[in-house]
Amino acid sequence: MTDVTASTTWLTQEAYDRLSAELGELTGPGRTDIAKKIEEARSEGDLRENGGYHAAKDEQGKMEARIRQLTELLRTATVGEAPRSHGVVEIGTVVTATLAGESTRFLLGSREISDSDIDVFPATSPLGEAILGLKVGEKTQYTAPNGRDIAVEVEKVETYQG
Repeated sequence: MTDVTASTTWLTQEAYDRLSAELGELTGPGRTDIAKKIEEARSEGDLRENGGYHAAKDEQGKMEARIRQLTELLRTATVGEAPRSHGVVEIGTVVTATLAGESTRFLLGSREISDSDIDVFPATSPLGEAILGLKVGEKTQYTAPNGRDIAVEVEKVETYQG
């Protein structure tokens, strides 16, 4: 695997393909469909009191935001196999850690990687930044968004299986 930093988004090939297909759907048929909805609603008359028109424009805005998000994500992503675990927390590894006295298991990376039930924490999150590079058995603490300091100990680091 290539060198991946906290500012890079690592994706499996499957995740890259899935997101590329979503982008293709949104920029092709998605844009065509929303344009039709807007045109149909516009033909109903006064736009100030036209709920269908405003709903369609809102949907269009959300869709365009997702298109921008996917375009940037795919443009800057590093695509490849998950890093083989060697006991060090890296982007793309599954980490089991004790957080504030409670054991939890999560993937360190982008939420876009996984479509499974595993929790995902970005490497740029306070937790991700605190544990990135730690070895099994090492302890640290980080400040949560609510201002609380939370103790964390890395229990296990595994290869992500997808």
